[in-house]
Amino acid sequence: MDKLDIPQGTLELMILTILVREPMHGYGISQRLAVLSHDQFHVNPGSLFPSLYRLEQDGKLKAEWRDTENSRRAKYYRLTASGRRQLDRHRERWTRVSLAVASVLKGA
Repeated sequence: MDKLDIPQGTLELMILTILVREPMHGYGISQRLAVLSHDQFHVNPGSLFPSLYRLEQDGKLKAEWRDTENSRRAKYYRLTASGRRQLDRHRERWTRVSLAVASVLKGA
């Protein structure tokens, strides 16, 4: 079965959701996304890292360089208070959008 494309505008929601549990580096985020989506979503670095950079610049994420499990240096990202508020707004919007789409599909 073909992999699914990540719907437009949802990568930020998924990044913030993954980081709500614990700080992670970019590769860890991409791996967690694959696991949580049952291997349906794979994000390429050309999409992931610009999103992480933008979220960091907007104050939604804070980053620090740390050693990984295999003793390499990586930039770990964690949510800020502003990022948690953004996540709440994204979740609320996603709920509204998904309910609206489900209503259309049921009514068609």
